[in-house]
Amino acid sequence: MPDEAHYGWSSSFPVFVATPSGAIRKRLELQYPYAEEAQRRAWQATVPPLQAEVGEVLTADAGANEYTAILEYTLPLDDRRPDVVLLLAGAVVVIELKGKDVPDPADLDQAAGYRRDLLCYHRDCAERPVYAVLVPSRARGYVGEFGGVHVAGPDYLDKLIARLDKRLADKPLAAAQFLEPEAYRPLPTLVQAARELFQSKKLRHIWQAAADTDPAVNCIEDVIREAATTKTRRLVLVTGVPGAGKTLVGLRLVHSSNLDNLAIARSDGVPIAPAVFLSGNGPLVSVLQYQMRSSGGAGQTFVRGVKDYVKRHEGANKPVPREHVLVFDEAQRAWDADRVASKGHVAQPRSEPELFVSFAERIPDWCVVVALVGTGQEIHVGEEGGLGLWQLAVDGAKEPTRWQVHGPAALQSHFGGSVVAYNAEPPLALDREIRFHLAKDVHALVQAVLDGREWAAQRYAKVLHEQSFRLYVTRDPDLGRAYLRNRYREAPDSRYGLLASSRDKILGMYGIARSAWPKTLAVGPWFCEGPGNAVSCTHLDVAATEFDAQGLELDNALVCWGTDFIRRDQAWDTSGGRNYSKRSNVRNPLQLRKNCYRVLLTRGRDGAVVFVPPHADFDETAAYLLACGFEKLSR
Repeated sequence: MPDEAHYGWSSSFPVFVATPSGAIRKRLELQYPYAEEAQRRAWQATVPPLQAEVGEVLTADAGANEYTAILEYTLPLDDRRPDVVLLLAGAVVVIELKGKDVPDPADLDQAAGYRRDLLCYHRDCAERPVYAVLVPSRARGYVGEFGGVHVAGPDYLDKLIARLDKRLADKPLAAAQFLEPEAYRPLPTLVQAARELFQSKKLRHIWQAAADTDPAVNCIEDVIREAATTKTRRLVLVTGVPGAGKTLVGLRLVHSSNLDNLAIARSDGVPIAPAVFLSGNGPLVSVLQYQMRSSGGAGQTFVRGVKDYVKRHEGANKPVPREHVLVFDEAQRAWDADRVASKGHVAQPRSEPELFVSFAERIPDWCVVVALVGTGQEIHVGEEGGLGLWQLAVDGAKEPTRWQVHGPAALQSHFGGSVVAYNAEPPLALDREIRFHLAKDVHALVQAVLDGREWAAQRYAKVLHEQSFRLYVTRDPDLGRAYLRNRYREAPDSRYGLLASSRDKILGMYGIARSAWPKTLAVGPWFCEGPGNAVSCTHLDVAATEFDAQGLELDNALVCWGTDFIRRDQAWDTSGGRNYSKRSNVRNPLQLRKNCYRVLLTRGRDGAVVFVPPHADFDETAAYLLACGFEKLSR
């Protein structure tokens, strides 16, 4: 039976070289008894030459006696296993072995991903060099460096180890220290974070990323305590670029034990909760409820939809909300009064911000409405009112003098004419993207692409490539599918899928089936389930639209470019897409299409592969993306 260790083998270089290869292989098989036969054959083929190369290092450098070889290291809280990790005096070297002559882009990106994750999430790797090495078993000599990954044949591995060992430290990193499970804490996906918060009210400590949402959470908790003490009402605005952690801030708030003693008991004796997480993003609600369904109530105790909440509480005879803190996720998507009226959700149509302010004023003594605002993400009809709706809502409150607004300094001008006091709070602006494994400027790159600033996009793309965030272009969707399957073949918990605009007209000609939001795509299993489920995103057979995917994330995405947003004469042309109905009163169709592609291009934590149809109308679009720094995907 395997023990509790999360690695197959760990020893000093001398012990590794002196141990019979068969004994090492048996140890690996004992630790991973369910390994496929192909994996067992790979161990048999690769361990002896690896021992020989480590022996050459020992012969050339007596100091290597203290170095460590780790085989099949399972990343804690993750199912991925780098083949080999070497702890040297001057570096950590992560090695991926492939039984082929020439590596493909997926192999390179897999190795680069291991290096990135050790740098980002391992406590002991942040301050020392970490190198990625890819070893095709049938290659010879040093092949070169590609995207931060060194490629070499097995015969050159000893020389490459010597090159990379800069001896920047007196002693190498100790194996016991490196292998501590607490030493590696990866950034969870949104769904993983929701599960952890629900189960324990705590979120794992994340090395290097822990402080990104802490200041905002602490600031809002201070506002909540002040509101409870002074018996006042507050609107808190939290802004952020895509992937900055706004939803994570909201989830952390509603499950914070610091709020447990602040709620006011009601005379009817019905149990109350300090806070509730609400979202106008139907797919997000569905995915989180699907993931939490085992908790009872179909997951509704964890997250609820804004529309259902409005139906329950709007009206003089409806119950008073049981919570004091109302967290409104995706608040930039709040409906205006016309949209509310068109759906017939309330007797006297008001905007959703007005409805929530009215709910807050019915809650005994105090209330805080936390509005999580994504910048540039309005994609639905009726969502173009933006922050102005929230300013009108607090100004129109029954008791505006009991209200205060807290938000980033950049939003203060939106409330310049308001009768309500505005408190500028710098921590409420989430400007650093954390979704993309701490890669910087993904949002800035996408903004530059949408604005037609290819020179700026190219600069951002170069930096992102160095941070192992990959952006590809292909004119063949099957090549994109093959890349994603190969990239995550050894990562069963990874999620990757097709994304496409809801207003495209021709992708079906290229085998891209698209969901007809919101009825046909089962977003819960699509985002959460793995390859064993017929509707999992990993089958790459049905594309989610911008409406399905906003606020959610994948490890990677095959983004299928549509007719609704193509380059024509160095400008964006939206005339080829399905038209908005005249009744929708859309103010700026071009901006809505830009926001759509902003959503599609920022779903993948590792990057995106963009499929541009092989049609003459798309030639300028493909050339433009390449000029912006996207790479051509090769076989």
